[in-house]
Amino acid sequence: MSESSSASGKLDGASSVVIINYGAGNIKSIQFAFKRLGVDAVLSNNPEVIKAADKVIFPGVGEASSAMKMLKETGLDTLIPRLKQPVLGICLGMQLLCLSSEEGNTKGLGVFQTEVKRFSNDVKVPQMGWNVIKDLKSDLFKGIKENEYMYLVHSYYAEHCNETIAKTDYGLNYASALQHNNFYGVQFHPEKSGIQGQKILENFLKL
Repeated sequence: MSESSSASGKLDGASSVVIINYGAGNIKSIQFAFKRLGVDAVLSNNPEVIKAADKVIFPGVGEASSAMKMLKETGLDTLIPRLKQPVLGICLGMQLLCLSSEEGNTKGLGVFQTEVKRFSNDVKVPQMGWNVIKDLKSDLFKGIKENEYMYLVHSYYAEHCNETIAKTDYGLNYASALQHNNFYGVQFHPEKSGIQGQKILENFLKL
């Protein structure tokens, strides 16, 4: 399923959205979330379609090394870090944009200058459920209050760096969102985080 849905993916005729479809993302729920915003997001692994989009979503669920293997098989590992439009990595998508992950000893795409570590056994792993985000920076969180709840499911976390734009506590304080130039990443699932998560996707469309 390389292209799907609408050929436009446009919001009010202005913004086309492509969700990268590489076999490691919960893409249908993200597509439905954009549908609720009036956007027919296109599912694609076609480099030309991805490059032509106004906004790109880089999703991801599952295991880091196998997801990276799928990116390499399609050449998306070299395309994604070179994209010039706003890109939003979600969950594993955000982690793959980091330098490396302890999960499968995986080398990342190197956009975010931080590393992904496994939670210690002092906490229940994976973290699964609602937790708050705080110390919010960036227009991605415009209209979002401090300590708003978001939905998370993950066993690995991104360490803090200069690109941290949101923080969460779970046994330790970690980066639940990152930004570097046109690249944004969120550890939580905005598509599963109710009205506030929907607002974050709406903010991304306006970037």
